[in-house]
Amino acid sequence: MEKATFAGGCFWCMVTPFEELDGIHGIVSGYMGGSVDNPTYEQIKTGNTGHYEAVQITFDPAVFPYKRLLDLYWPQIDPTDDGGQFQDRGSQYRTAIFYHNDQQKLEAEHSKLNVANSGRFTKPIVTKIIPASTFYKAEEYHQDYHKKNPAHYKEDRAKSGRDEFIEKNWNN
Repeated sequence: MEKATFAGGCFWCMVTPFEELDGIHGIVSGYMGGSVDNPTYEQIKTGNTGHYEAVQITFDPAVFPYKRLLDLYWPQIDPTDDGGQFQDRGSQYRTAIFYHNDQQKLEAEHSKLNVANSGRFTKPIVTKIIPASTFYKAEEYHQDYHKKNPAHYKEDRAKSGRDEFIEKNWNN
């Protein structure tokens, strides 16, 4: 098994694209990249800790290669927005690919270049590719939020503008 860690704005919205796929063995919402040990959501949401909201995926690369994870990741985000994602603004909602080994770094860089050269966007691709650091699991109420609170999740996602952006920029 390997780990893959992606930041794509609100971590609630980053779980569903990856779940229930053969070779995916777990998805955990949490925080990575900041300067505070064992941060809480209350600390993260201030935007002052340097952490990203992220999902960490445990996967079997023989069944679900890392490249497929990257191919699923990019169409979930606006890779040109360095101020957050959709309605969620602030440094904690920036996009990033956290690589866990040299091969992941190479594949992430290649995939970013492909997105940049795709002609989909007129603005530069600002999603960072960063070495993975300590991943802190978010509070339990954030785990599988879309299943625990489906009405609120659907309402929040509908208001976010994420789905409209995906449809306009990725599904064509």
